[in-house]
Amino acid sequence: MKPKKDNRIFLEHITVTDAAAKGVSVAKAPDGKVIFIPNVIPGDVIDVTIYKKKKAYYEGVATRIITPSADRIEPICAHFGSCGGCKWQNMTYDKQLFYKSQEVWNHLSRIGKIPLPEPEPILGANPQFGYRNKMEFGFSNSSWLTPDEIASGFVPASRNALGFHIPRMWDKILNINYCHLQEGDSNAIRNFVREEAERKGLTFFDARQQTGLLRTLMIRQTSTGEIMVLIQFFEPDQLAINDFLASIQHQFSHLTSLLYVINQKANDTIYDQEIHTFYGRDYIEEEMEGLRFRITAKSFYQTNSSQAYELYKITREMAGLTGNELVFDLYTGTGTIAQFVSKSAKKVIGIEAVPEAIADAKINAQHNQITNCDFLVGDMKNVFNDDFLAKYGQPDVIITDPPRDGMHAAVVEQLLKVKAVKIVYVSCNSATQARDLALLDTLYEVKRTRAVDMFPQTHHVENVVLLELKNAN
Repeated sequence: MKPKKDNRIFLEHITVTDAAAKGVSVAKAPDGKVIFIPNVIPGDVIDVTIYKKKKAYYEGVATRIITPSADRIEPICAHFGSCGGCKWQNMTYDKQLFYKSQEVWNHLSRIGKIPLPEPEPILGANPQFGYRNKMEFGFSNSSWLTPDEIASGFVPASRNALGFHIPRMWDKILNINYCHLQEGDSNAIRNFVREEAERKGLTFFDARQQTGLLRTLMIRQTSTGEIMVLIQFFEPDQLAINDFLASIQHQFSHLTSLLYVINQKANDTIYDQEIHTFYGRDYIEEEMEGLRFRITAKSFYQTNSSQAYELYKITREMAGLTGNELVFDLYTGTGTIAQFVSKSAKKVIGIEAVPEAIADAKINAQHNQITNCDFLVGDMKNVFNDDFLAKYGQPDVIITDPPRDGMHAAVVEQLLKVKAVKIVYVSCNSATQARDLALLDTLYEVKRTRAVDMFPQTHHVENVVLLELKNAN
């Protein structure tokens, strides 16, 4: 059998020139092709090994940093480079904001190709660590070993792991000892769960064989100090489940909510699963401007609570409400934005496809004594139609906050028919936002655009755009 041919390319003294999508950086090879490289930042001069060759570009890894960029800093996390969660932790925060702003502008101008106003300064986050209110971890019976660990001959006492998936490897879990993205008891809870499971001899999940008791761990917490822990089990061993959860309750008696799921599907999504309450309530509560929001295990809620408040304030300010407007809130989720703007509007109608989210929205509105919000459940492209308009009337302002895929073409078409005077478009993906803005350009003009950094140390960024109807007067 012939040995496998080594097709790698080794390049020296390559200058990293820019940041690219998904947290990688770019450089140019001597033949002019672009190289996508992780864990480096613009300004680094590196040696690089090309391991994947495509017609238009290369993919490589840095093997040596010859001259570090002036914008390079030492990452604080011991797992940086293996965990794919904080790809920009080695970059100064002001440069993170610069490249996020640049990405948004590039998308709006190059994909949208429409007239644009000067963008407003990106709103940076504070704090830049410990900001996540929700973290999800996976169990594995075959912990991922880093290249350095393998080279050193390191042999772990146990191959069981509780941590994050390795990028592009659905069945590989990196064991996490300390994560800087969630403060409070998060690290103590995760480490206790792993150590207690080992002490009790519980089996960790094998993704390929679909075996094992322990599958995933979710930790949610709020600015009010409430904590939810949910463990997803694969095997329905109720005695072992009860015993394990009792140990967690005993160790962390202050938990607000201790939940579990028994999920024997091929995937670990919980949205079609029954949630069982072992201890406490089945929800936790977040607070914002005196409003309280119930968050269940299945609820969508912005994962950076303090920055979500800033995002919603920008949204409300762009809407320019006076108290007399009918507002439609498309993709309302649990109705957070709808209720946040309700005191400045005459009436708000929220639409969402997820029934559980609408149930949460109605409960939250009732508890907050908000009487000018209605919430409807259904697929947006089917609900937001002429019959809907006939029932609820002509909106003055539409707020839309769609998922990463953006708005369905039928929804955009309906927006053009409705002709609301203002649309405030909140997006977690400025590329699909730009696509939608181009479709709306026949009737609408972009008046304002502002990026909001919800996820420091990562490449992710939100963007808020105000559109106004052309010739509205």
